[in-house]
Amino acid sequence: MTTAVLIPCYNEAKTIEKVVTDFRKVLPDADIYVYDNNSSDGTDEIARKAGAIVRYERRQGKGNVIRTMFREIDADCYIMVDGDDTYPAEDAVRLQEAVLKDHADMVIGDRLSSTYFTENKRPFHNSGNRIVRFLINKIFKSDIRDIMTGYRAFSRLFVKSYPVLSKGFEIETEMTIHSLDKNFHLIELPIQYRDRPEGSVSKLNTFADGFKVILTIFNLFRDYKPLAFFSIGTVLLWMIGLILFMPAFVDYLKTGLVLKFPSVIVAVAFFIMGALSLVCGLILDVIVNQNRKNYEIYLNMLYKQN
Repeated sequence: MTTAVLIPCYNEAKTIEKVVTDFRKVLPDADIYVYDNNSSDGTDEIARKAGAIVRYERRQGKGNVIRTMFREIDADCYIMVDGDDTYPAEDAVRLQEAVLKDHADMVIGDRLSSTYFTENKRPFHNSGNRIVRFLINKIFKSDIRDIMTGYRAFSRLFVKSYPVLSKGFEIETEMTIHSLDKNFHLIELPIQYRDRPEGSVSKLNTFADGFKVILTIFNLFRDYKPLAFFSIGTVLLWMIGLILFMPAFVDYLKTGLVLKFPSVIVAVAFFIMGALSLVCGLILDVIVNQNRKNYEIYLNMLYKQN
């Protein structure tokens, strides 16, 4: 059974040697791949000297790197980790066992249940993680403790069937939602987390990347649960229509006359838009359910090939 360690990197010269060395000690039989994403500080050469297999992805963004990794690399177990030395290599053994022995499709390294909130020095990241976790667990009726961790392990079936759509740091959120929607076997394991060493700079932009993550959740909610998404729109439109309609209706009960024709016309327009929203949700829900069935058939075919 082969294992591949996947390390996407962008300007991680200060930490990549230690990350590669640590994983070579813990998983001596694994192939360690470092994918350089246009680094300008010599990350690729340092990783190569440390013993990693170095490849390149010129399209900027973590999602683009993961897409290329998943396409090019063949293994039975894939371990994805950041190159910033925030995740201890020792936890990789448990992640590997969960895939190879417990047959998990995705293993989530849960930072938030251990040391993340004490080690992380960026307060907005703490609140951002809580918000994203709350939204996804509510929308998808799950109980995932760490949505955006960069420390994960995957089965071959997951990697070769997962359509990567995101280009940047929102990739982890997309992975989690895809796994929940497609009913993959998920396992969460608490892992240790440590803050970046001095001199190592995060590439995350708290507000810009946070907005992208929220937008990704919004789009995936629409794509994966269209009936619920458009039903919310229906309720809002009908409530607005009702608010506009009620004064005219009360006047009609009192006087027998319709005194506010413009309000009635606008209210009817909102009622019609609400009905259209509901119809769109019903149609798209049928399409999404059919796509789920087709995806299951595709997984069965892929499983037999493997």
